[in-house]
Order: sequence, then C-alpha cells, then structure tokens
Amino acid sequence: MEVVTVSPKYQVVIPRSVRERLGIAPGQKVQALVHDGRIELIPLRPARELRGFLRGIDTTIERDADRE
Repeated sequence: MEVVTVSPKYQVVIPRSVRERLGIAPGQKVQALVHDGRIELIPLRPARELRGFLRGIDTTIERDADRE
C-alpha cells in the first residue's frame, strides 16, 4: 500500500509503482469518484482501446417469458 501526501494546492502524486501497473502516462485523464468514504481515480481509456474487452463473456441469462 502506498501513502501519498496532499499538497497545499490539494494535489497528490500517483506513486510510480501504481502508474506503471496501470499504464498511466503524463497528461492522461483520470476520473475522480467518491465511493464509500474514499477517493477512487479511474484512468480514462480511449474507446478504441476498449474494443473487444468483453470478448468471451457469458451473455446467457434467464429471461421472462414475455421477453423471448
């Protein structure tokens, strides 16, 4: 677990190990969310990069009789 300090300008530095693990590059956008009392930074990815990420997912679900 990495610990960071909030600067007087409310800035934080994402530790190198985290940046490398997530492939975060300088200038890349991240989405900041508050969830269950914590801050989550989610790297935004270009739509083209996400193409096919659900390949192989099981899409079979039990449907209501009136939806078949």
